[in-house]
Amino acid sequence: MALIALAADKGSPGVTTAAVALAAVWPRRVLLAETDPAGGDLVYRSAAAHGGPLNPNTGMLSIAATARRGLVPDQLWDHVQPLSGGLEVLVGLGMSEQAAGLAGLWPTLGRAFAQLADSPDAPADVIADCGRISGDTPAAELFPHAALVLLLARTEPESIARVRDRAAALSAKLHGGPRGAGGLATPFIGVVLVADPGDSAKLVHQVNDMLVAAQTGARVVGTIADDPAGAAQLAGRRRGRLDKSLLIRSARKVTADLYQQYGAAWSAPADGPRAGQGQPAAGAGR
Repeated sequence: MALIALAADKGSPGVTTAAVALAAVWPRRVLLAETDPAGGDLVYRSAAAHGGPLNPNTGMLSIAATARRGLVPDQLWDHVQPLSGGLEVLVGLGMSEQAAGLAGLWPTLGRAFAQLADSPDAPADVIADCGRISGDTPAAELFPHAALVLLLARTEPESIARVRDRAAALSAKLHGGPRGAGGLATPFIGVVLVADPGDSAKLVHQVNDMLVAAQTGARVVGTIADDPAGAAQLAGRRRGRLDKSLLIRSARKVTADLYQQYGAAWSAPADGPRAGQGQPAAGAGR
């Protein structure tokens, strides 16, 4: 595995919360990249490892100048900042107007993210928080380089219908047309539901039926607990045992299931601290 892109179709299902939670429990070295063209949240909500604020000018903003001269995957580390707790983050843009500086560079970033796992010096997977997407969002230019595109959705009927339609549209764009349940292609499109744990099994079955009927080629890969208290702990706004929260426990389950499904295709585990050893202070969902 190399690049895992998380996105949502509409609304605020908690893409940032899910991305940070998955990165916090990822079993290999991982880089969390805030690639939402509308701007990132972590610089406003998270402390750096040194205890002070994150530098908003080091991250996606600073990488723009480097990428225009070509981008070797290991150069990504020059723009990374560690959060309190050790999670390594490529801080997002401060505002949507700054996205103009990345015009034409998204495919270059996508290739660098995808190739970072094969770095001879500092290999890592990349989890990209792409925020909300639409047909013309530049962050979608990362998707052809991803191994997984995960669409996050809450469980209201309109949210499920939108994620079904978005999965079908992405399948047509990335794979050339509708696909049946067995017609998997790279990048695989998965759906992650934000749900009450007590209702998750029934919902997964229902949403999978919808995805198959629409020939999206996507399926539900797991559920993230709808856990406001855990999200507040993850953001550093509330005390408590984060590792015992429903949010982190559900993120561990999603990660374990992804590794069970795709682990044989992933490269050898990278050296580096296991995520979850120390808890990051990070932004809550959008």
